[in-house]
Amino acid sequence: MDIWEQLYEAAKEQYRPEEVTPFLYAHHVVCALETEKGDIFTGFCMEGLCGVMALCAERVAALNMYVNSGQTKIRRLIVFRDKAPEEGSADIPCGACREFLYQLDEENEDMEILVDYKTRKTVTLKELMPNWWGKERYAQAKKNK
Repeated sequence: MDIWEQLYEAAKEQYRPEEVTPFLYAHHVVCALETEKGDIFTGFCMEGLCGVMALCAERVAALNMYVNSGQTKIRRLIVFRDKAPEEGSADIPCGACREFLYQLDEENEDMEILVDYKTRKTVTLKELMPNWWGKERYAQAKKNK
């Protein structure tokens, strides 16, 4: 079983769409990530009707990683709804998640994000966000150390 299959299976365990309350829907988007140290963490999406209440699966998985291990660097990530990602689907991190993942660790720009499960095609966060605005701030922080 390769790492992508391991991540897929870990995320799939979280997939069980449910109405938590008449206002909250959960487990309809799932994510698994592999850390720099090889640990796997998962997350699921929870959305509320108010519009601003949305916890994306990717951010939940990253928060689980940080809370449970203190790690911030991600090596690989898979996110999907009811089936594994396939070329042309929307199963990649949304803009808010991309931004969060970059802000969590500058080196996350090199993380692999699976876009096609069958072919194992990936993209990097850097490819999704070329010329990211926060690079200057990271550079300044390194100078100030």
